[in-house]
Amino acid sequence: MRWWSVANLVSNAGTWMQLTVQNLLVLQITGSAAATGLSMSVQAAPALFVSLLGGAAVDRWPRKLTVAVSQALLGAVAFTTALLVALDRIDMPALMVLAAVTGVIATVDGPACALLGNDLVPVEDVPSAIGVGALVHSAGRLTGTALAGVTVGFLGTSAAYAANGLSFLFVAAVVPFLRPAPGAVQDPVSAERVDREEMGVRQGLAYFARRPRLVALAAVTGLSSVFGRNYGLTLAVLVTGPLAGGAGAFGTVSTVLAVGGILGAVLGARLRRPSVRTVGLLAAAGGLLQVAAGLSPSLAVLLVLVLPMAVVESVSDTAGTAVLQTDPPPHLRGRVLGVWSSVGTVWGLGGPPALGLLMEWAGTRGALVAGGLLIAGAIATGLLARRRTAPVPVTLPAKDGDITGRAALGTAA
Repeated sequence: MRWWSVANLVSNAGTWMQLTVQNLLVLQITGSAAATGLSMSVQAAPALFVSLLGGAAVDRWPRKLTVAVSQALLGAVAFTTALLVALDRIDMPALMVLAAVTGVIATVDGPACALLGNDLVPVEDVPSAIGVGALVHSAGRLTGTALAGVTVGFLGTSAAYAANGLSFLFVAAVVPFLRPAPGAVQDPVSAERVDREEMGVRQGLAYFARRPRLVALAAVTGLSSVFGRNYGLTLAVLVTGPLAGGAGAFGTVSTVLAVGGILGAVLGARLRRPSVRTVGLLAAAGGLLQVAAGLSPSLAVLLVLVLPMAVVESVSDTAGTAVLQTDPPPHLRGRVLGVWSSVGTVWGLGGPPALGLLMEWAGTRGALVAGGLLIAGAIATGLLARRRTAPVPVTLPAKDGDITGRAALGTAA
């Protein structure tokens, strides 16, 4: 698990380095911010249409082989891009094609890497492993974003793509040496206990739709994603608008958000039995903190609120991911993650426009307050409704001669 975490840190740093450089490259080629957004959408779009098939492939193929091959393919795409940039042969059509290919491979690589990390630890340590993964992701994002500017400044744009290619190859080289810990969940393919006819996409969709806790998790996460987590948009407008700050002030807010995300990942790794209720309560707390942030009279007050907002969001994400990856039986987890990826892409594509309309209608402060109240109110309503419909145990008085408790069970047997 330590080797896998180191490999993931290297890979995440390389990925965020490439994502940062890719935006700069598109701006350099076209000079258009719209084209930059289009390139990001092209890379994300396969998750909407192909994730179900990618999840089914993860359940059908051996996990370690799937990760090694997908990482090697992602490395090949990165090296191809680096070569085209170095030879000055890159243009927007080629960049779009390469971004789309990367997105398609990622629909298999994402769930395969997530589940492989869980396969390396005992079942009771899976929530902690997911927390460690979240921490590695946050650290890799900070490292990669910082290294992007340094790499481009000293070695050029193609070097950033080449470095990302090397990071993928490093992961592929580590995978063959990984060994599951005693008590870890066995790879369902290598266990050979699952009927191959039960490995289709339909079974994953049916399982997700029939599990109320997964549907509730999707609803909670969807509300938070649309109305509460787009801080790059809402807080940027709040800082530069009503609070009269500049780009430097928003940079400070972004740094505090990143620090809070790392602290939240550390706390999330300590969760032993995360549940949908935990996710809901954390999301509601985040919504109330967002309301307070929307009413902030100054930048100093906002900075005090931003840290717990980021911590709560990160712990909630870790708890939700733990539920998502441990609730399904092992032979369905890839397909359930595929369903989740498709749903998450819908939120990612639809959330910013919906939030933008809310900001146009209610203003920046109004959008933060209304969104936070909507999140907290909807979750509170759901928890109350669930409590009212939960079965209530009834104790019947026993008469003389009645057989009760363990004696009754023995008689029945």
